[in-house]
Amino acid sequence: MGENIFLLVSIFVFASAFWVVFSPSLVHSAVSLMFTLFGVAGLYVFLYADFIAGTQVVIYVGGILVLIIFGVMLTNRIDKSSIAASSQNQFVGGLASVAIFILLVSIIYNTNWHDGTNQIVENTTPVLGKMLLTDYLLPFEIASILLLASLIGAALLARKLR
Repeated sequence: MGENIFLLVSIFVFASAFWVVFSPSLVHSAVSLMFTLFGVAGLYVFLYADFIAGTQVVIYVGGILVLIIFGVMLTNRIDKSSIAASSQNQFVGGLASVAIFILLVSIIYNTNWHDGTNQIVENTTPVLGKMLLTDYLLPFEIASILLLASLIGAALLARKLR
């Protein structure tokens, strides 16, 4: 039963991600991206990564996607009723995506995967918290400095010139 639900969620993620790329409207692409991100959070739930699933929903769906939708709505002309997302590079991008997909599938099938024992973890939050504050403290702090620098850069770019 669980494998069937996993396959349904995977197909849902694939279909909505496909519609993100090939939708003729930016607003439809953004809504499809929302479904894709929710589906990825569902896949994290199947992997028993509850903290990552919650973070996926809060940060990507709640923050980034809303920012993308506001950016699309505010930067286009208001008198235009349809926001088109057509590009001359869709064919090249589609070919590149198919090539990367084939490469990933070949890597997945040609890798000797380690068949370990199943470990049941009740809650991943304490484990992740301990790892972030001990083993991965330096990369975590570097990422926070990078995000701060990008925030300052965005504020400087958005500021009106006098």
